[in-house]
Amino acid sequence: MKSIAFLILIALFATVSCTSSVKTVNNSVVLIKTEFGEIKVKLYDDTPKHKENFIKLVNDGFYNDLLFHRVINHFMIQGGDPRSLNAGKNIMLGGGGPDYTLPAEIIPKYYHKKGALAAARTGNARNPERRSSGSQFYIIQGKVYNQEELDLMEIRINDQKKEELLKKHLSAMKDEIIEFKKNDDRVGFDKRFTEERELVDSIYAAGPQFAYTEEQRKAYTTIGGYPSLDGEYTIFGEVIEGLDVLDKIAAVETDKQDRPINNITMKLELIK
Repeated sequence: MKSIAFLILIALFATVSCTSSVKTVNNSVVLIKTEFGEIKVKLYDDTPKHKENFIKLVNDGFYNDLLFHRVINHFMIQGGDPRSLNAGKNIMLGGGGPDYTLPAEIIPKYYHKKGALAAARTGNARNPERRSSGSQFYIIQGKVYNQEELDLMEIRINDQKKEELLKKHLSAMKDEIIEFKKNDDRVGFDKRFTEERELVDSIYAAGPQFAYTEEQRKAYTTIGGYPSLDGEYTIFGEVIEGLDVLDKIAAVETDKQDRPINNITMKLELIK
């Protein structure tokens, strides 16, 4: 009896172990077929809305025969505009998509290294919530940076963040500014502005400064990428095979609108 019970326990443990291992590997994989070769992209589980939407469109055949309509060498390749299907040479592309957008799922641990798969979107002025296009995506090629370039980018980002904080402070003292202008008190305004800037500088200096992680620095200085887009767009996957195909597509000749002279079509298939 003991031996039978022991065997049952082993079987149950094996079943639980197998089930657990399956649950930890949920990232789906999509195959992008082009005339230049195939690109495999892994979709992240922790951007579920983008993952679910992308898989649905892939399974529906939405992307089949659409174009990579925007290609910029050392930057990225972009596709997914339904208007690109059988589009003539003079058709403006890039504004099409389904009748919905997706809420941003911007996660700091994902950044624009080479091979990052991200959702395109309209700019901040029209889209302050950074909602994603329902179908358009891009894959980053980028370039390789050195440490000094990343240092300068950190400085610029911290300066921008300080300026944003200063604008908020100035907005809060709107009535004071109106009074200075009303009295034509330039000296008083300059003195008050200087005080506010010094306050903002001290507040910002006391908090955590923006800095690239060791992982980001390693990626950007080896395989490359495009760090200036970090934090602005939803990255929902990455290339796991086919970076050489990405390079081939990025190198094609394009027109003034960055559309390839010779159409590059795609076919997408969920393979995992």
